[in-house]
Amino acid sequence: MDNNQFYPKPDNNMILAIFTTLCCCLPIGIYAIIKANDVNKFYMMQQYDMAVNAASDAKKWCFIGIGVGLAFQIIYLIFYAIVALS
Repeated sequence: MDNNQFYPKPDNNMILAIFTTLCCCLPIGIYAIIKANDVNKFYMMQQYDMAVNAASDAKKWCFIGIGVGLAFQIIYLIFYAIVALS
C-alpha cells in the first residue's frame, strides 16, 4: 500500500526559488532550488516529515534571498544617489 495516498504533497516553492535565483540573490537562490528539489525526493521516498521540513527550508531560504537582494538594491540606490548628487 502506498503511504503517499494519505498525505498531500507539500508545496516545494520551486517557482519562488527560481524567482529568488534570477532576480534577487544567486547563491541563496540556488540553495533554495536544491531544497525545493529535496521536497520531491523525500515525498517519493515516502518520508513525509522530511518533505515538509525541506519545503519550509526552501521557503525560508527564498525569503532570506529576497531580503538580501532588496537590501543590496537599497544600498546600491543610496550609494548611487550620493555619488550622483556630489
